[in-house]
Amino acid sequence: MTTTLTRSRLVPMRPRDPQEPGRTASSLELFFDLVFVVAVSVAAAQLHHALSENHIVDGLMSYGMVFFAVWWAWMNFTWFATSFATDDWLYRVLTIVQMGGVLVLAAGIEPVFTERDFTVVVIGYVVMRVAMIAQWLRASRSAGDCRPATLRYAGGIAIVQVLWLTTLLISDSALVVVAWCLFALAELAVPIVAEQRGQTPWHPHHITERYGLFTLILLGESLLASANAIFEALQEHENLGELIALSVLTLVVTAALWWIYFWPPHHLAITSFWRSIRYGYVHYFMFAAAGAFSAGIEVEIDSITHHTELSDVAASYTVTIPIAIFVLGIWWIALRDNADRVVNTVVPLGAALVLLDPLIPIPFALTALFMALVVVTLILRPPTTTDSH
Repeated sequence: MTTTLTRSRLVPMRPRDPQEPGRTASSLELFFDLVFVVAVSVAAAQLHHALSENHIVDGLMSYGMVFFAVWWAWMNFTWFATSFATDDWLYRVLTIVQMGGVLVLAAGIEPVFTERDFTVVVIGYVVMRVAMIAQWLRASRSAGDCRPATLRYAGGIAIVQVLWLTTLLISDSALVVVAWCLFALAELAVPIVAEQRGQTPWHPHHITERYGLFTLILLGESLLASANAIFEALQEHENLGELIALSVLTLVVTAALWWIYFWPPHHLAITSFWRSIRYGYVHYFMFAAAGAFSAGIEVEIDSITHHTELSDVAASYTVTIPIAIFVLGIWWIALRDNADRVVNTVVPLGAALVLLDPLIPIPFALTALFMALVVVTLILRPPTTTDSH
């Protein structure tokens, strides 16, 4: 990418070449992801507490809402960056402002779970989105044919932020939930409306690399939960065998999820606008499931050490349901188009079979076995379309 500095040391924010060779995630993007580690960790920890205390519906609802805010802010920046990133000082400053908003949002996650108080989360979220509006307005000055889309993005995001701020005036928590769902749908509609004319470009390899990196962050939370099982085992000697086994099985399943996710060539899943919308939006459920998986492992630890109000079966489902959602999600958006009939049978079947594991008196063992068998199938039957990058 060639750059021309203006007198203010800024680079014109022109659309990036979607075929730019060697395009990879920048150090700023990797730095940006670090704050999401904090937000995801806090959300997963609060979900763990809610599930262990048998507040399943409230916990899942709160988790789904705060995770939407985390995911949507990350996704919007990611797609903007693949189209217009310049890496000059103003771009960096606005990105760091967004990072500050993430940290504010993370600080407000616990009150959402404990008091259904969304004040801090909304403030942090709006800070992130206002910085994003500034990015889109700046891009509009040099966007060429993409200018109409950039202005629609800026206008659409601005309107929705005003709507989010109205939730601070609502005292009824049930009405806040309804408003949150409606405004989330409005957020989802903005890219669809904005891209109807003068579509922004995206770099297939770059954008899917970014999704892969965020997936690694979420799977890292599961590895942390696996380590926690070992830490707990060192203190709970009576449950030593079960906790060590849980730790090993968690590592096996986490590795299998990584293997399944990175098996298909992801860049082929976003060859059109609507396919990219499907790819991006379905990742909400996959990312949320990956975060919930780590919370489920913590719940399973509580079950083994008798520190939860859930039954053994219910505790096991907090692990297996997220696994099934994650596997089915990646199968639908990226894997099935690059797999033969055998793989397209084994992968969804494996996702379904893990839901039977809680009914078997060998906690989590069959899930690890089923996921390992899926991986073996993928090894024996490589993708029908290879990555030529």
